[in-house]
Amino acid sequence: MDLELLADQFGDKGVLLLGGGVIGALFGAFAQQSRFCLRAAAVEFSRGEIGGKLAIWLIVFSTAITGTMLLSAEGLFVAREARQLASPQSLSGAAIGGLLFGTGMVLARGCSSRLLVLSATGNLRALLSGLVFAVVAQASLHGFLSPVREALANPLTTLNIGSNDLLLLSGVSETVAGVAVTLGLVASLALAFWRRIGVWKTVAAFGVGACIPLAWWFTHAMTLIAFEPVQLESLSFTGPSADTLMLFLSPPGTMIDFDVGLVPGVFIGAFLAGLFSGELELLGFQGGDAMRRYLAGAALMGFGGMLAGGCAVGAGVTGASIFALTAWVTLFSIWIGAMATDWLVDRKLSDRKVRSLEKARPAPSVAQGVE
Repeated sequence: MDLELLADQFGDKGVLLLGGGVIGALFGAFAQQSRFCLRAAAVEFSRGEIGGKLAIWLIVFSTAITGTMLLSAEGLFVAREARQLASPQSLSGAAIGGLLFGTGMVLARGCSSRLLVLSATGNLRALLSGLVFAVVAQASLHGFLSPVREALANPLTTLNIGSNDLLLLSGVSETVAGVAVTLGLVASLALAFWRRIGVWKTVAAFGVGACIPLAWWFTHAMTLIAFEPVQLESLSFTGPSADTLMLFLSPPGTMIDFDVGLVPGVFIGAFLAGLFSGELELLGFQGGDAMRRYLAGAALMGFGGMLAGGCAVGAGVTGASIFALTAWVTLFSIWIGAMATDWLVDRKLSDRKVRSLEKARPAPSVAQGVE
């Protein structure tokens, strides 16, 4: 693909918008078909299961890192120019924000990217939760929640330790990291085969993971040809969701870039995948309690994702693919927050309901007998 020719025809911003839309559509379609979801994987793991949901997430994760490392090795991408490594990041924000995000995604039954995919197939719960997520993310970035975010982010940053490069700080070479990631990919494929998730779901999971290095390559290529500065980035959904929301509230043409093309692209890709597979279905809330739970979770994700500097995809996969320390801290915190919330809320609630039903069940009469 000749990006220079496209830039001459549509302008740099037009190409960035188009690229974000195309890559987003691929991500949305593959995510819808693979059922990629960090919440599902974390809940499965927290309940002592090593199953298909975890296998899909591991395939995505290891594919994204492997592909990014191959790009770097071929000189098609320079990781140190990415925002996560080129500028100071908040370690305290990563830890606290990750915990809040993990808690929120269990309450909302999906991370920000999963909510976007589900909303495209007719899930109105996910659609409303996604809107709340975007509003709170924007309020956390520039609105009334920004002072709280800054207060939590400032105490500990990567300036205190000198770098955000996990490989540099740990002394692990790229070769050793590459071997470890490759072994992880093989292990995830073995797990997928063992759990019989199917060839198509496995291929779709590969497709989701491959979108991360594809976006790195695209934005890096645009930095080389664009007249104005272009941010080197890959997939994330906290900032882009807030930007897309503001696009509808701003004058036309003022916010055209890769991020703004990404969110609509994911929606379109997921919708088309659901349409062709016959999986479109309108779903709503089941009572006020469910609605309060979803919206509270979405709000926690919006604030937590902005505080952490990324969501389950932005930090948990994209940031991790370039070995940004704060991204790995965020990812670990998301897992901890999700597993703790599943144990404290869902499993405890389920146990209480079972005990209530047992107490309410009438005792068998003498005539009925006891089996």
